Amino acid sequence: MLDKTWQKMYQKVKEVQGFREISNHMEAGGVAAAVLSDSGNIYTGVCVDTACTLGVCAERNALFNMITNGESKITRVLTIMLDGKNGAPCGACREFMVQMMEEHYQDVEVMLDYEHEKVVTLGELTPDWWL
Repeated sequence: MLDKTWQKMYQKVKEVQGFREISNHMEAGGVAAAVLSDSGNIYTGVCVDTACTLGVCAERNALFNMITNGESKITRVLTIMLDGKNGAPCGACREFMVQMMEEHYQDVEVMLDYEHEKVVTLGELTPDWWL
């Protein structure tokens, strides 16, 4: 059984996820993510997709929210895709997390499959960072 923190993160992600069209050139909310800061706060974000590629992934949106609130270290990441399943952060989001936490990114837990309780580390997903 997943611990209460994973459960709470999952619930918070479900609360913010919801596909919506912002304009003819922008949509949001199909993918949602939560990050757990090292202080125990949960920050959420949704993807914002635009016709001109100026959008942002849900994970980075959640990280921006956390950074805006004065924090910069995470311990967990949970993402829900449009189909309701979990997924790993994309390469750009992994790179962002690694650059943010160069010394400790390897230990960040990433939920790959909530239903089957599969968790891996960011170090496993990004074993040989370029630095």
